[in-house]
Amino acid sequence: MNKSNDLISIIKSNYYKFSKGQKLIAQFIIDHYDKAAFMTAAKIGETVDVSESTVVRFASSIGYSGFPELQRALQILIKNKLTTVQRINLEDDIGKDSVKLHRKIIKNEINNMRSLYETIDPKALDKATDTIMNANRVYILGLRTSSTLSNYLGFYLDVILDNVKVLNNTGVNSLYEEIIRIKETDVLIVISYPRYSKITVSVTEFVKERNAKIVAITDTEASPVYSMADVSLLAKSNIVSFIDTLVVPMCLINNLIINISLKEKEDIVGYYNNLEKLWDNNSIYQDYKTE
Repeated sequence: MNKSNDLISIIKSNYYKFSKGQKLIAQFIIDHYDKAAFMTAAKIGETVDVSESTVVRFASSIGYSGFPELQRALQILIKNKLTTVQRINLEDDIGKDSVKLHRKIIKNEINNMRSLYETIDPKALDKATDTIMNANRVYILGLRTSSTLSNYLGFYLDVILDNVKVLNNTGVNSLYEEIIRIKETDVLIVISYPRYSKITVSVTEFVKERNAKIVAITDTEASPVYSMADVSLLAKSNIVSFIDTLVVPMCLINNLIINISLKEKEDIVGYYNNLEKLWDNNSIYQDYKTE
């Protein structure tokens, strides 16, 4: 279900249909959706003085299979909507307890990694691999914090393939100048995470119009680049903070790199043998000698 973008408007448009208890829930979510996203059904019920079952029925009344699905939609909503200041304020309840804060951050990363472990799609990885390897030219786009991921992916793909270009992040005009010649035989690997960059979405739309292939690396089906992609690789992240966590998408990207490298193993071995000789001849790395 992809209702997260219109969730608040759905609640508002159905407000007149709700029972007295459901109206209390609806108003609480409208006013405090940033906090409701991380509260249990029982906690929301306690807060607005209704039963937990009333909260569950409320989720069903607006088209969700249950409260967990409504909660996920709320979490997607806040990742897309909250400003940096609002994200920082979500940490207020644990900000004074540094041990609790850091354990929560690590636990969330572990939970996200576990989710990736359980949901990773090998068929999508294989399709993305084939799409990239069959392309005449490979473009990689990731802006703002996603530029870290695009540069990392570009570094390794450039070792494996000889047709890779990471699109730079110096301005709108330069981006379009770099991609203006993209053809149907090319592929764009687009990396996009909340808060989604408008320029990233715009460039992806341009590539779609040119009938080039698109491989998306993003968080959920609600992502604006998901529906434009020929294949999407999902690495979900439920952490909402003023920083964007890159742990899970980095792990997914590593899987993609390894998947591609396994099909080009002989070329990679030869490439690195030559590089090792160059590194040795030019003393690129510090030589640690053991006595």
